[in-house]
Amino acid sequence: MDKHKTCSFFGHRKIDLNEELKLRVKEVVENLIVNHNVCCFLFGSRSEFDKLCHLVVTELKTKYSFIKRVAYTCKSESCLLEAEREKIEAMYAKITKRKISLRGFEEEVEHNAKYTAGKAGYVERNRAMIDDSDFCVFFYDKDYVLPTRKCSSRGARFYRPQSGTALAYSYAKKKQKKLMNIFNYNHSFASGEKALEF
Repeated sequence: MDKHKTCSFFGHRKIDLNEELKLRVKEVVENLIVNHNVCCFLFGSRSEFDKLCHLVVTELKTKYSFIKRVAYTCKSESCLLEAEREKIEAMYAKITKRKISLRGFEEEVEHNAKYTAGKAGYVERNRAMIDDSDFCVFFYDKDYVLPTRKCSSRGARFYRPQSGTALAYSYAKKKQKKLMNIFNYNHSFASGEKALEF
């Protein structure tokens, strides 16, 4: 049997959450588990799509207990949340007499650039997730644009930041990962431009 495979998820911060999308995600994830030997799912962003995928994988964990949820965090997320999370987890662990992971992950990975990446550390985090994945599942609208932002608080110039999902999608294609864009759901993964049927 093939070695166990890994899948990561990327999507826009705000999406139209609905039952149809949840069913699509469930179908894709279950297919990865059953037909592609995926047992490790990587999560990074705080996007609505990421949260939806985490919910689906967590629900499927009751059926496939061997699957694992792994968190890839940025420096800003760890610094702000770690102390509070550890305190609350310790409190719940004392009550339940077992180790508790409130965020619902079996493991947390500190990628190489976690503490050296700058303001856009999520880009490096996403690249680390892609590098560690066999499959990448996206919710990527090619027409999606972020609102313009001021260059500085005193300046009058504006710029339009590039979508983190767009950057991740481009990087995954460059790395020739097997990917699926659920925004354009078509029941196939693409490696480069070549489609593979499930």
